[in-house]
Amino acid sequence: MDLFAEQGEWITINNGLLYWHPQFLNLQRSEQYFQQLKSELNWQQEHITLFGKSVLQPRLQTWNGDAVYTYSGLTMHPQPWTSAILDLKTQCEQQAQTRFNSVLGNLYRDGEDYMGWHQDNERELGHQPVIASLSFGATRQFVFKHKTTKEKIAFQLTPGSLLIMAGETQQYWQHALPKTKRVNEPRINLTFRYINQ
Repeated sequence: MDLFAEQGEWITINNGLLYWHPQFLNLQRSEQYFQQLKSELNWQQEHITLFGKSVLQPRLQTWNGDAVYTYSGLTMHPQPWTSAILDLKTQCEQQAQTRFNSVLGNLYRDGEDYMGWHQDNERELGHQPVIASLSFGATRQFVFKHKTTKEKIAFQLTPGSLLIMAGETQQYWQHALPKTKRVNEPRINLTFRYINQ
């Protein structure tokens, strides 16, 4: 059985560019990676600053790679690469035709863990960043919202799926992973990115 499926597509959206492949990794390998990532990575629940208040993030995180990253008042110092995420990084770099030097891992314990509306537009990410998002475990809905038109686009992020955000996406669109009572299982998401140092 092939590890990486053959078909995915680039999608042009209003002021943005996405690559979507719902079966970038087959289910068997996706589950193997899920178990490996869950046990090997140093998952932590961190405090961030929202509207001037320090709050616990509604998920667990890890930061691996070569660069320090700061957002929402949280500075993350990188943990070392592991063999699993290095392998996944290589495959994402080939698909995205760009280089990544860091990865943010999010572990959503169930549907009560979530990610609010935001853009990945920190200065360290540069102009028109390319961010590759790999999903493992439970399927969750991921939603884009255009900042001006309020248009929404939703994806069901299935295990083994790859979603790449490129072009002007981070300038014009916000994205979120909403809460849901329909999901009781954990999900891991890896977002590969390049941090300018």
